[in-house]
Amino acid sequence: MSRHQVKTLTKHVESEPVVTPQRLIGYLALVFGMFMAILDIQIVSASLSEIQAGLSASIDEISWVQTSYLIAEVIMIPLSGFLSRALSTRILFVASAAGFTLASVLCATATSIEQMIVYRAIQGFIGGGMIPTAFAASYTIFPKRFQSPVMALVGLVVTLAPTIGPTVGGYLTDAFSWHWLFLINVVPGIVATTLAWLLVDFDEPQFELLNRFDYFGLFTMAVFLGSLEYVLEEGQRDDWFASATITTLAVIAVVSATAFFWRVCTADEPIVDLTAFENRNFAVGSLFTFVLGIGLYGMTYLYPLFLQGVRGYNALQVGETVFVTGMFMFVAAPIVGVLGRNLDPRLVISCGFLGFAISAFELHPITAQWGFGELFIPQALRGMSLMMCMVPINTMALGTLPPERIKNASGLFNLTRNLGGAVGLAGINTVLSQRWDLHMARLRDHVTWGRHVAVEQYQGMSEMMQGNLGSDAQMAALKQLAMSVRHQAQVMAFSDVFLILAILFLALLLLIPLVDRSRGGETAPAH
Repeated sequence: MSRHQVKTLTKHVESEPVVTPQRLIGYLALVFGMFMAILDIQIVSASLSEIQAGLSASIDEISWVQTSYLIAEVIMIPLSGFLSRALSTRILFVASAAGFTLASVLCATATSIEQMIVYRAIQGFIGGGMIPTAFAASYTIFPKRFQSPVMALVGLVVTLAPTIGPTVGGYLTDAFSWHWLFLINVVPGIVATTLAWLLVDFDEPQFELLNRFDYFGLFTMAVFLGSLEYVLEEGQRDDWFASATITTLAVIAVVSATAFFWRVCTADEPIVDLTAFENRNFAVGSLFTFVLGIGLYGMTYLYPLFLQGVRGYNALQVGETVFVTGMFMFVAAPIVGVLGRNLDPRLVISCGFLGFAISAFELHPITAQWGFGELFIPQALRGMSLMMCMVPINTMALGTLPPERIKNASGLFNLTRNLGGAVGLAGINTVLSQRWDLHMARLRDHVTWGRHVAVEQYQGMSEMMQGNLGSDAQMAALKQLAMSVRHQAQVMAFSDVFLILAILFLALLLLIPLVDRSRGGETAPAH
């Protein structure tokens, strides 16, 4: 080795950050805070009926417990990039973790639905700052050789938290009460806040940026993202543009988006820096994570919906069934960390997309009798595939950016995943509803008095019920036959949605060549 090569290697080693026990523990506190914030997106979903009863809320009002959190969080996530630079990672995270913990206590003590909605919005807005902050730290405090295992940990947190959220929520509500959905955050929140304040020293604040804070940019971004999130969350329930509210907010979202993007492109210090999209790997990676958000949140929603709506499972049974995905995520995380260091990331991502598509396609022949055994293989394959997608996509998208752009880019990257989930859930609910209606109509055409099979089944039901119900047996048989048709149509609608998701992930394979391999394996230096 020449003297010049030795000097270059020595300089490179010296420039790499040193991972001390203090920094490692501080970083783990950030990751834990991110886990809590993501977990709280879904933790209430399995217990909304209990919260509704406890607060005497209507069906329309209770949905805002989820919607208010999501709207507030989606505004904070892109804003966190600017705040992290201005305040530093330490101050922003400590403020976010402490505020999130306090808001959790307020949620647990809410005595009306109005209070709960306000407290959930505060919880979502403040907690949203923890997610991209931990993401950005992953690329600035670790040497390049640690990137793959670190991103395996981050990928596990990002995918596992929403997956187990409904399960954890169901267990807590069954064992204690819905108040513990929020009280469970208190002790971990205090620990994460304390550790971050004492141990995090990753960067220095730039308070002078606050003097150039773009309030107009923040206003237009908040109106744009808040209106868009509301339209996506409530559109299906309100029959989309048949609702004056949805139509009005859609127009507001378009107008405010136009104003926001104009402001971002002309402001001296924009509230969000969009120049990260000039990096091809970041742009393609953001597209990938958008679609991954559709699959991640979509499947997390569909499995419990099928098990509760079709099979009649309670929260405990649903949790025991969907736990398979989380278990295989744990198994796959260290394996993917090793693969990410030794294989072309495009190959790993391709295998992940293909595995996810296969796992969805295996659900296409689903029937009303499917349970744990039939869902085991699709869930296992999905868990491993999610990790194979998430880890290299994260590294590919953020690992090639300069250090000074990572904080802003981290907010944008996490925003695309959340928006993907919102768009995916809106689309899934719409398709599920439309296909359910279509299959109901088709099955009703087949179940008529003129068809021998339908008449034979009806008569058989009537005879079985005759001994117990007497003259009411025929009416009961008719209701049971109608319910059977309804359930079958619902299962067929689920089958259609799974097929669409499989095709979507197969289509992503066509975009893999857009990834720049020569840069995808590099990681931006930390200094």
